[in-house]
Amino acid sequence: MSSSFEQHGIESIPHEERTATIFDFVRIVWGTSNALPTAVLGAFPIIFGLSFWQAAAATVIGVVVGALILAPMAIFGLLNGTNNAVSSSAHFGVVGRIVGSFLSLLTAISFFSLSVWSSGDAVIGAARRILAVHESNGMFALAYATFALAVLVVSIYGFHWMLLVNKIAVIAASTLFIVGFYAFYPLVDTHFTGAGLAWGEPRFWVAFVGSTLIVLANPISYGAFLGDWTRYLPLDTDKRRVMGAVLVAQLLTLLPFFFGLITTTIIARQAPLYLQQVDYTGGLLAIAPPAFFLPLFLLALISGMSTGTGALYGTGLDFSSVFPQFTRPQATLFIGSIASMLIFVGRFAFNLIDAISTFVALIVVMTTPWMVIMIIGCYCRRGYYLPEAMQVFNRGQEGGPYWFCGGWNVAAMSAWIISSALAMLMVNLPGHFVGWLGNAAGGVDVSLLAALCLPALLYPVLLHFFPDPLAVYGPEGPRGVRAIEKPVTPIIVRDRWSSASR
Repeated sequence: MSSSFEQHGIESIPHEERTATIFDFVRIVWGTSNALPTAVLGAFPIIFGLSFWQAAAATVIGVVVGALILAPMAIFGLLNGTNNAVSSSAHFGVVGRIVGSFLSLLTAISFFSLSVWSSGDAVIGAARRILAVHESNGMFALAYATFALAVLVVSIYGFHWMLLVNKIAVIAASTLFIVGFYAFYPLVDTHFTGAGLAWGEPRFWVAFVGSTLIVLANPISYGAFLGDWTRYLPLDTDKRRVMGAVLVAQLLTLLPFFFGLITTTIIARQAPLYLQQVDYTGGLLAIAPPAFFLPLFLLALISGMSTGTGALYGTGLDFSSVFPQFTRPQATLFIGSIASMLIFVGRFAFNLIDAISTFVALIVVMTTPWMVIMIIGCYCRRGYYLPEAMQVFNRGQEGGPYWFCGGWNVAAMSAWIISSALAMLMVNLPGHFVGWLGNAAGGVDVSLLAALCLPALLYPVLLHFFPDPLAVYGPEGPRGVRAIEKPVTPIIVRDRWSSASR
């Protein structure tokens, strides 16, 4: 493995350097989720009042549905050799692709923060139990800073270092979770009733759908990032294998999800105060047998690195394309520094941990329509793309086949804005966030249904009224939509932004 910085920014990776394997890809997708922050998300179905089996059903449905939605997003990096935000230029326009950059930024900050918070708290808590270390704000700040710095260094060095981290994390974290299941097995109660919600009653559906939405946020959060990693796969890699790899990697995350679910039922019985404070890590430490303190300490160390690098690497990469003055390492350092400051502000100035459920739910309803539009667009284009034309914005140019209307695609942008806005209004997470239309379905959260269905209906209709030029569809023409003969705007230099490789 090279010790130098990764040289590639969001320019398409040369074919001869696309040497990653499907197995490498699985290890990254699985490794970044096979971590303590995923267990924290797995705690929410129990926090919302579901019984053991109700929570298990919500978890499985959330992971499976999320994985099915996510899987097609893996092919864009394979086809175009760049990240998914840049690939979205083909559908949103070379300027409109900043929607994907915005979504990746929100996702990265939230999951990077969740990773550092949960891992830092677990490390300090385990150290207190093992070494009798005195807890203080200074100790927590030191732990957060150490994790943030380590994640930042790996993310700056780039893809191959991140791959190495996840090669280790996949094996080590899986082993530690299995050890955790063994340690907590005597305390497991599959008859845990939660808040006593009966299957099918109105209050059950509110909690069940809300829980599913939280779980589903984990696979959906990868929508903007999969291209970061599949761009290193050889172009002739079978697309079905790539999508199958996504499904397998996400199904494997049921390991940390169920660890979080099972341990939270124990916390609810033995230390319920922690759940009232939405402090899963503290509750886990309170109920953990002494033999699990060291494995938990190691799990926290691994988790902080694997999840954090997966989130931060992609956003640093994409930020360098939005602001081409930055190289990829510079952009990663800039975003990482801001995210680190937000971690400290959130942890010590506000109680933002309780807002995790709200934030990830909002990410789902904004990211899902973007993904649906990308997938439908890929189907209509028959997988035909012009990678060089996607680089217009970050090269300081304008024009080309994806320039559309001043760099924006009216149909895609309108479908995304309308769908995500209405879906956000339909969010119903009692005690956290209820949109203006949150009670439209009797208190049941139908925001995900809206986020899936609205763009699927709106985008093809809008393409009828605002058709794309025939030039973007390739030799076989469009599939299922109409196109118009329109001359391609010539590419011209807009300013002095450097086009040097980053």
